[in-house]
Amino acid sequence: MGLRFACTVIAIFVALALFADFVAPYPYDLQNRQAPYHPPTRIHFFKDGRITLPFVHKYELKDPLFKIYEESELTCRIKVFGKTPYGFKLFSVEEPCKLYLFGTDKLGRDVFSRLLYGARVSMIIGFVGVLTTFILGSVIGGVSGFLGGKVDTTIMRLVEVLLSIPTFYLMLSLRSVFPLNMGSFELFLAIVFILSFVGWAGLARVIRGMVLSLREKEFVYAAKTYGAGTFRILFKHILPNTYYYLIVSATLSFPGFILGESALSLLGLGVQDPVPSWGNMLSEARNIPLISAYPWILTPGVALFLVVFSFNLLGDQLLKRQR
Repeated sequence: MGLRFACTVIAIFVALALFADFVAPYPYDLQNRQAPYHPPTRIHFFKDGRITLPFVHKYELKDPLFKIYEESELTCRIKVFGKTPYGFKLFSVEEPCKLYLFGTDKLGRDVFSRLLYGARVSMIIGFVGVLTTFILGSVIGGVSGFLGGKVDTTIMRLVEVLLSIPTFYLMLSLRSVFPLNMGSFELFLAIVFILSFVGWAGLARVIRGMVLSLREKEFVYAAKTYGAGTFRILFKHILPNTYYYLIVSATLSFPGFILGESALSLLGLGVQDPVPSWGNMLSEARNIPLISAYPWILTPGVALFLVVFSFNLLGDQLLKRQR
């Protein structure tokens, strides 16, 4: 049950991230300065006591100071699979109404749309970071354990130095090396580099220990007897025997990459506006009075919790099956 739940939640978020252009009703950077902190739009299914096609009311800003909105008498139907000024969308609403499922932020941008595009950024950073880290960690740890001697000593001393530095401060130090005015793509690569540089050391240490054990097995001696080279034995015979641990460890490490990106973005050092990520979307939530007045700005935090919880649950279930 837990495995099914975790896989379902992860699959939903991955699908939403992949098809964000189709599912999101508005572009992530579209501003509506007449609707800051617009509450989530209520979808109605009943009219005059009878079931009808879904529709919404047009909202009017009654108090600009306290951002109080009220529904007007004007109604608009929700269209499914329709063409809009922003492209072909899964659902949309007729003008002059707006469809803000999770409300808007201080600039009047649709939180739901930004959440989907932010999922794309956070998920890609997580997947690329895990892939990079596990390539580095498995290769470096495998070489260290298989070759031994001075190579092993040198690599393990480097690993111990990296592990002795607090991870968060190491991330901040690495981020300070890059200029603050980097473009979105360059900043994306920088964050992946930072998270991968921080994450490979612990994995390399574990893989090194596994390789030390595996290199004494009979199939390794058999491969040496048949004249297989050092790296052929390592990459074809030894490292494949660690794949199950790598899969389990990847599912448990994935949340760390998402949280690392979110922490940097939350501090203004990661992905920058207007490009959304769950971290920079949560920057508004640092203002406690805003949370009580406009609780929908915490929606990215709920999404972050669900994804992190699902990956941890998936890793835990896989670990139990291994045992």
